[in-house]
Amino acid sequence: MSTLRVTAEVLTVHEHPDADALELAQVGLYRAVVAKGAYRTGEVAVYIPEQSVLPSGLIEELGLTGRLAGSNSDRVKAVRLRGELSQGIVCRPKALADVDLVRAAAEGTDFAERLGITKWVPPIPPTMSGEVESAPELLPWVDIENIQRYPGIFAAGEPVVLTEKLHGSACLVTYVAGEERVYVSSKGFGSKSLALKEDPRNLYWRAVRGHGVAEVAARLAERLGARRVGIFGEVYGAGVQDLTYGADGRRDSLGYAVFDVSAEIDGAVRWLDAGELIGGELPLVPRLYAGPYDSERVLSVATGRETVSGRELHLREGVVIRPAVERYSPVTGGRAIAKAVSPAYLTRKGGTEFE
Repeated sequence: MSTLRVTAEVLTVHEHPDADALELAQVGLYRAVVAKGAYRTGEVAVYIPEQSVLPSGLIEELGLTGRLAGSNSDRVKAVRLRGELSQGIVCRPKALADVDLVRAAAEGTDFAERLGITKWVPPIPPTMSGEVESAPELLPWVDIENIQRYPGIFAAGEPVVLTEKLHGSACLVTYVAGEERVYVSSKGFGSKSLALKEDPRNLYWRAVRGHGVAEVAARLAERLGARRVGIFGEVYGAGVQDLTYGADGRRDSLGYAVFDVSAEIDGAVRWLDAGELIGGELPLVPRLYAGPYDSERVLSVATGRETVSGRELHLREGVVIRPAVERYSPVTGGRAIAKAVSPAYLTRKGGTEFE
Protein backbone atom coordinates (compact mmCIF):
# COMPACT_ATOMS: atom_id res chain seq x y z
CA MET A 1 0.00 0.00 0.00
CA SER A 2 1.07 3.58 -0.55
CA THR A 3 1.48 6.17 2.19
CA LEU A 4 -1.50 8.30 3.27
CA ARG A 5 -1.16 12.03 2.69
CA VAL A 6 -4.04 14.50 2.44
CA THR A 7 -2.68 17.52 0.63
CA ALA A 8 -3.67 20.72 -1.14
CA GLU A 9 -3.22 20.40 -4.91
CA VAL A 10 -3.40 22.59 -7.98
CA LEU A 11 -6.23 21.29 -10.17
CA THR A 12 -6.70 20.81 -13.88
CA VAL A 13 -10.41 20.59 -14.69
CA HIS A 14 -11.75 18.63 -17.68
CA GLU A 15 -15.20 18.15 -19.12
CA HIS A 16 -17.08 15.00 -18.20
CA PRO A 17 -17.83 13.31 -21.54
CA ASP A 18 -21.18 11.90 -20.44
CA ALA A 19 -22.65 14.23 -17.79
CA ASP A 20 -23.60 17.89 -18.18
CA ALA A 21 -23.61 18.52 -14.42
CA LEU A 22 -20.23 16.92 -13.68
CA GLU A 23 -16.57 17.62 -14.42
CA LEU A 24 -13.25 15.86 -13.80
CA ALA A 25 -10.70 17.44 -11.46
CA GLN A 26 -7.20 16.12 -12.17
CA VAL A 27 -4.52 15.67 -9.48
CA GLY A 28 -1.31 14.21 -10.85
CA LEU A 29 -2.70 11.63 -13.29
CA TYR A 30 -5.70 10.87 -11.07
CA ARG A 31 -9.13 12.26 -11.92
CA ALA A 32 -11.96 12.77 -9.45
CA VAL A 33 -15.53 13.52 -10.47
CA VAL A 34 -16.76 16.89 -9.12
CA ALA A 35 -19.83 19.08 -9.57
CA LYS A 36 -19.64 21.28 -12.65
CA GLY A 37 -18.42 24.78 -11.83
CA ALA A 38 -17.15 23.87 -8.37
CA TYR A 39 -13.50 24.32 -9.42
CA ARG A 40 -11.52 25.89 -12.21
CA THR A 41 -8.17 24.96 -13.69
CA GLY A 42 -5.36 26.49 -11.64
CA GLU A 43 -7.36 26.64 -8.42
CA VAL A 44 -6.25 24.76 -5.31
CA ALA A 45 -8.31 22.26 -3.33
CA VAL A 46 -7.70 19.42 -0.89
CA TYR A 47 -7.24 15.93 -2.30
CA ILE A 48 -8.26 12.94 -0.16
CA PRO A 49 -6.82 9.74 -1.70
CA GLU A 50 -8.23 6.24 -1.96
CA GLN A 51 -8.00 4.02 1.15
CA SER A 52 -8.66 7.02 3.40
CA VAL A 53 -11.09 6.51 6.29
CA LEU A 54 -13.11 9.66 6.99
CA PRO A 55 -14.69 10.79 10.29
CA SER A 56 -18.49 10.99 10.34
CA GLY A 57 -18.57 14.79 10.55
CA LEU A 58 -16.53 15.22 7.39
CA ILE A 59 -18.59 12.59 5.57
CA GLU A 60 -21.76 14.48 6.43
CA GLU A 61 -20.24 17.83 5.45
CA LEU A 62 -19.26 16.48 2.03
CA GLY A 63 -22.70 14.97 1.45
CA LEU A 64 -21.33 11.44 1.27
CA THR A 65 -23.37 9.75 4.01
CA GLY A 66 -23.98 6.14 2.99
CA ARG A 67 -22.04 6.56 -0.26
CA LEU A 68 -18.54 5.47 0.74
CA ALA A 69 -17.13 1.93 0.91
CA GLY A 70 -16.66 -0.43 3.85
CA SER A 71 -18.98 -1.79 6.52
CA ASN A 72 -19.15 1.67 8.12
CA SER A 73 -19.52 3.51 4.78
CA ASP A 74 -16.47 5.62 5.62
CA ARG A 75 -13.71 4.47 3.24
CA VAL A 76 -12.72 6.21 0.01
CA LYS A 77 -12.61 3.78 -2.91
CA ALA A 78 -12.32 4.18 -6.67
CA VAL A 79 -15.72 4.23 -8.37
CA ARG A 80 -17.14 4.87 -11.83
CA LEU A 81 -19.54 7.80 -12.04
CA ARG A 82 -21.42 8.08 -15.32
CA GLY A 83 -18.77 5.91 -16.94
CA GLU A 84 -15.71 7.84 -15.71
CA LEU A 85 -13.26 6.51 -13.12
CA SER A 86 -13.21 8.72 -10.00
CA GLN A 87 -10.23 8.20 -7.69
CA GLY A 88 -10.24 10.09 -4.42
CA ILE A 89 -12.17 13.15 -3.27
CA VAL A 90 -11.51 16.79 -4.16
CA CYS A 91 -12.94 19.24 -1.64
CA ARG A 92 -12.42 22.31 0.54
CA PRO A 93 -13.30 21.24 4.11
CA LYS A 94 -14.66 23.86 6.50
CA ALA A 95 -11.98 22.90 9.02
CA LEU A 96 -9.39 24.39 6.65
CA ALA A 97 -11.28 27.60 5.89
CA ASP A 98 -8.54 29.68 7.56
CA VAL A 99 -5.70 27.90 5.75
CA ASP A 100 -3.80 29.38 2.80
CA LEU A 101 -4.21 26.39 0.50
CA VAL A 102 -1.95 27.87 -2.18
CA ARG A 103 0.90 28.05 0.29
CA ALA A 104 0.02 24.63 1.68
CA ALA A 105 0.20 23.17 -1.83
CA ALA A 106 3.66 24.66 -2.34
CA GLU A 107 4.87 23.34 1.01
CA GLY A 108 3.25 19.90 0.69
CA THR A 109 1.39 20.19 4.02
CA ASP A 110 -0.33 17.00 5.15
CA PHE A 111 -3.81 17.62 6.59
CA ALA A 112 -4.71 14.01 7.43
CA GLU A 113 -4.36 14.39 11.20
CA ARG A 114 -6.06 17.77 11.33
CA LEU A 115 -9.06 16.41 9.42
CA GLY A 116 -9.19 13.17 11.43
CA ILE A 117 -8.48 11.05 8.34
CA THR A 118 -6.72 7.73 8.82
CA LYS A 119 -5.41 5.03 6.51
CA TRP A 120 -7.52 1.93 6.03
CA VAL A 121 -5.80 -1.20 7.37
CA PRO A 122 -7.03 -4.47 5.83
CA PRO A 123 -8.12 -7.25 8.21
CA ILE A 124 -5.77 -10.18 8.84
CA PRO A 125 -7.26 -13.67 8.32
CA PRO A 126 -6.17 -16.39 10.80
CA THR A 127 -3.98 -18.17 8.21
CA MET A 128 -2.00 -14.95 7.73
CA SER A 129 -1.67 -14.25 11.43
CA GLY A 130 -0.07 -16.09 14.34
CA GLU A 131 2.26 -15.68 17.28
CA VAL A 132 4.80 -12.93 16.68
CA GLU A 133 8.19 -11.98 18.07
CA SER A 134 10.40 -8.90 17.93
CA ALA A 135 12.60 -8.93 14.83
CA PRO A 136 14.88 -5.86 14.73
CA GLU A 137 17.05 -7.57 12.08
CA LEU A 138 14.12 -7.96 9.66
CA LEU A 139 14.82 -6.22 6.36
CA PRO A 140 11.79 -4.00 5.69
CA TRP A 141 9.68 -3.60 2.61
CA VAL A 142 8.79 -0.10 1.42
CA ASP A 143 5.45 1.50 0.61
CA ILE A 144 5.04 1.88 -3.16
CA GLU A 145 3.46 5.09 -4.39
CA ASN A 146 1.06 5.19 -7.31
CA ILE A 147 2.59 6.70 -10.46
CA GLN A 148 -0.71 8.47 -11.14
CA ARG A 149 -0.37 10.33 -7.85
CA TYR A 150 3.35 11.07 -8.29
CA PRO A 151 4.04 11.11 -12.05
CA GLY A 152 7.44 12.76 -11.57
CA ILE A 153 9.11 9.66 -10.10
CA PHE A 154 10.38 8.68 -13.56
CA ALA A 155 11.55 10.85 -16.44
CA ALA A 156 10.22 10.35 -19.96
CA GLY A 157 12.53 7.97 -21.82
CA GLU A 158 14.27 6.68 -18.69
CA PRO A 159 15.01 2.93 -19.01
CA VAL A 160 12.55 1.05 -16.78
CA VAL A 161 11.28 -2.45 -16.12
CA LEU A 162 7.62 -3.32 -15.56
CA THR A 163 6.68 -6.44 -13.63
CA GLU A 164 3.18 -7.74 -13.03
CA LYS A 165 1.71 -6.75 -9.66
CA LEU A 166 0.09 -9.82 -8.14
CA HIS A 167 -2.93 -9.69 -5.87
CA GLY A 168 -1.79 -11.86 -2.99
CA SER A 169 -0.13 -11.16 0.33
CA ALA A 170 3.48 -10.02 0.69
CA CYS A 171 5.84 -12.47 2.39
CA LEU A 172 9.02 -11.01 3.88
CA VAL A 173 11.97 -13.34 4.51
CA THR A 174 15.23 -12.21 6.10
CA TYR A 175 18.23 -14.52 6.48
CA VAL A 176 20.91 -13.41 8.98
CA ALA A 177 24.29 -14.93 8.15
CA GLY A 178 26.49 -16.07 11.02
CA GLU A 179 23.44 -16.65 13.19
CA GLU A 180 21.81 -18.74 10.42
CA ARG A 181 18.56 -17.18 11.59
CA VAL A 182 15.46 -16.90 9.42
CA TYR A 183 12.72 -14.33 10.01
CA VAL A 184 9.38 -14.61 8.19
CA SER A 185 6.79 -11.85 8.27
CA SER A 186 3.92 -10.15 6.47
CA LYS A 187 3.92 -6.57 5.25
CA GLY A 188 1.74 -5.47 8.17
CA PHE A 189 3.75 -7.19 10.88
CA GLY A 190 7.03 -6.35 9.15
CA SER A 191 6.24 -2.62 9.30
CA LYS A 192 6.30 -3.02 13.09
CA SER A 193 9.57 -5.05 13.06
CA LEU A 194 7.67 -8.17 14.07
CA ALA A 195 8.17 -11.67 12.68
CA LEU A 196 5.85 -14.67 12.77
CA LYS A 197 7.01 -17.66 14.78
CA GLU A 198 7.14 -20.79 12.67
CA ASP A 199 3.82 -22.59 12.39
CA PRO A 200 3.02 -25.18 9.70
CA ARG A 201 -0.50 -23.75 9.42
CA ASN A 202 0.74 -20.25 8.65
CA LEU A 203 0.43 -19.18 5.02
CA TYR A 204 3.83 -17.47 4.83
CA TRP A 205 5.80 -20.25 6.53
CA ARG A 206 4.13 -22.79 4.24
CA ALA A 207 5.34 -20.85 1.21
CA VAL A 208 8.85 -20.39 2.62
CA ARG A 209 9.30 -24.06 3.50
CA GLY A 210 7.52 -25.30 0.39
CA HIS A 211 9.84 -23.38 -1.96
CA GLY A 212 13.07 -23.54 0.04
CA VAL A 213 13.26 -19.74 0.27
CA ALA A 214 15.46 -19.74 3.38
CA GLU A 215 17.99 -22.03 1.72
CA VAL A 216 18.16 -19.78 -1.36
CA ALA A 217 18.68 -16.74 0.89
CA ALA A 218 21.52 -18.51 2.72
CA ARG A 219 23.28 -19.38 -0.54
CA LEU A 220 22.83 -15.85 -1.79
CA ALA A 221 24.28 -14.38 1.42
CA GLU A 222 27.38 -16.54 1.03
CA ARG A 223 27.79 -15.65 -2.64
CA LEU A 224 27.43 -11.90 -2.02
CA GLY A 225 29.32 -11.78 1.28
CA ALA A 226 26.19 -10.26 2.81
CA ARG A 227 25.37 -10.09 6.51
CA ARG A 228 21.63 -10.16 5.75
CA VAL A 229 19.57 -11.08 2.72
CA GLY A 230 15.90 -10.21 2.24
CA ILE A 231 13.68 -12.05 -0.22
CA PHE A 232 10.28 -10.48 -0.85
CA GLY A 233 7.59 -12.57 -2.49
CA GLU A 234 3.87 -12.67 -3.09
CA VAL A 235 1.82 -15.57 -1.70
CA TYR A 236 -1.36 -16.10 -3.71
CA GLY A 237 -4.21 -18.47 -4.47
CA ALA A 238 -7.73 -19.34 -3.38
CA GLY A 239 -8.15 -18.51 0.31
CA VAL A 240 -5.58 -15.70 0.09
CA GLN A 241 -7.34 -13.05 -2.05
CA ASP A 242 -10.16 -12.97 -4.58
CA LEU A 243 -7.78 -13.23 -7.57
CA THR A 244 -6.31 -16.74 -7.47
CA TYR A 245 -4.23 -17.24 -10.65
CA GLY A 246 -5.28 -20.90 -10.62
CA ALA A 247 -3.49 -21.60 -7.32
CA ASP A 248 -5.04 -22.70 -4.01
CA GLY A 249 -3.76 -21.34 -0.73
CA ARG A 250 -5.72 -23.96 1.21
CA ARG A 251 -3.81 -26.85 -0.38
CA ASP A 252 -0.35 -27.76 -1.61
CA SER A 253 -0.83 -25.63 -4.74
CA LEU A 254 -0.25 -22.39 -2.81
CA GLY A 255 1.26 -19.85 -5.22
CA TYR A 256 4.49 -17.96 -4.56
CA ALA A 257 6.52 -15.52 -6.68
CA VAL A 258 9.46 -13.28 -5.76
CA PHE A 259 9.25 -9.59 -6.65
CA ASP A 260 12.36 -8.15 -4.91
CA VAL A 261 15.65 -8.94 -3.20
CA SER A 262 17.74 -6.80 -0.85
CA ALA A 263 21.02 -7.44 0.90
CA GLU A 264 23.15 -5.79 3.56
CA ILE A 265 26.69 -5.67 2.15
CA ASP A 266 29.51 -3.77 3.88
CA GLY A 267 27.00 -2.12 6.20
CA ALA A 268 24.68 -0.80 3.46
CA VAL A 269 21.34 -2.26 2.38
CA ARG A 270 20.99 -2.47 -1.39
CA TRP A 271 18.14 -3.47 -3.67
CA LEU A 272 19.23 -6.07 -6.19
CA ASP A 273 17.88 -7.63 -9.39
CA ALA A 274 15.88 -10.69 -8.36
CA GLY A 275 15.93 -12.12 -11.88
CA GLU A 276 19.73 -12.05 -12.09
CA LEU A 277 20.28 -13.44 -8.60
CA ILE A 278 17.65 -16.14 -8.09
CA GLY A 279 16.11 -16.74 -11.50
CA GLY A 280 15.72 -20.50 -11.89
CA GLU A 281 15.86 -21.09 -8.13
CA LEU A 282 12.56 -19.46 -7.12
CA PRO A 283 9.45 -18.43 -9.07
CA LEU A 284 9.52 -14.77 -10.12
CA VAL A 285 6.73 -12.32 -10.89
CA PRO A 286 6.33 -11.94 -14.68
CA ARG A 287 8.36 -9.26 -16.43
CA LEU A 288 6.03 -7.50 -18.88
CA TYR A 289 8.14 -4.73 -20.38
CA ALA A 290 11.65 -3.31 -20.44
CA GLY A 291 12.39 -0.09 -22.28
CA PRO A 292 12.00 3.70 -22.16
CA TYR A 293 9.50 5.11 -19.69
CA ASP A 294 6.28 6.45 -21.16
CA SER A 295 3.33 7.09 -18.85
CA GLU A 296 0.71 6.13 -21.43
CA ARG A 297 2.48 2.86 -22.16
CA VAL A 298 2.74 2.09 -18.45
CA LEU A 299 -0.98 2.63 -17.90
CA SER A 300 -1.74 0.51 -20.95
CA VAL A 301 0.39 -2.41 -19.71
CA ALA A 302 -1.26 -2.14 -16.26
CA THR A 303 -4.58 -3.23 -17.74
CA GLY A 304 -5.63 -6.46 -19.41
CA ARG A 305 -5.46 -10.06 -18.24
CA GLU A 306 -3.05 -11.68 -15.78
CA THR A 307 -0.11 -13.70 -17.13
CA VAL A 308 0.76 -15.74 -14.03
CA SER A 309 -1.51 -18.74 -14.61
CA GLY A 310 -0.73 -18.98 -18.31
CA ARG A 311 -4.48 -19.16 -18.92
CA GLU A 312 -5.52 -15.52 -18.45
CA LEU A 313 -8.04 -16.54 -15.80
CA HIS A 314 -8.92 -13.04 -14.68
CA LEU A 315 -7.98 -9.38 -14.81
CA ARG A 316 -4.53 -8.00 -14.03
CA GLU A 317 -4.06 -6.00 -10.85
CA GLY A 318 -1.45 -3.71 -12.37
CA VAL A 319 2.30 -3.29 -12.71
CA VAL A 320 5.29 -2.26 -10.61
CA ILE A 321 7.73 0.16 -12.25
CA ARG A 322 11.45 0.13 -11.44
CA PRO A 323 14.37 1.92 -13.10
CA ALA A 324 16.66 -0.39 -15.08
CA VAL A 325 19.42 0.77 -12.71
CA GLU A 326 18.38 1.12 -9.06
CA ARG A 327 18.44 4.76 -7.90
CA TYR A 328 17.23 7.29 -5.34
CA SER A 329 14.12 9.40 -6.04
CA PRO A 330 13.71 12.90 -4.57
CA VAL A 331 9.96 12.53 -5.21
CA THR A 332 9.58 9.55 -2.86
CA GLY A 333 12.48 10.52 -0.61
CA GLY A 334 13.86 7.03 -1.04
CA ARG A 335 13.83 4.26 -3.57
CA ALA A 336 12.64 5.01 -7.11
CA ILE A 337 9.76 2.57 -7.46
CA ALA A 338 6.06 2.98 -8.24
CA LYS A 339 2.93 1.10 -9.18
CA ALA A 340 0.14 1.55 -11.71
CA VAL A 341 -3.16 -0.13 -10.93
CA SER A 342 -5.77 -1.29 -13.42
CA PRO A 343 -9.10 0.61 -13.25
CA ALA A 344 -10.92 -2.72 -13.69
CA TYR A 345 -9.16 -4.07 -10.61
CA LEU A 346 -10.07 -1.00 -8.55
CA THR A 347 -13.76 -1.18 -9.42
CA ARG A 348 -14.25 -4.97 -9.38
CA LYS A 349 -17.03 -6.37 -7.21
CA GLY A 350 -16.35 -8.56 -4.17
CA GLY A 351 -12.64 -7.79 -4.02
CA THR A 352 -10.54 -8.63 -0.96
CA GLU A 353 -7.60 -6.61 0.35
CA PHE A 354 -6.06 -8.72 3.12
CA GLU A 355 -2.52 -7.82 4.16
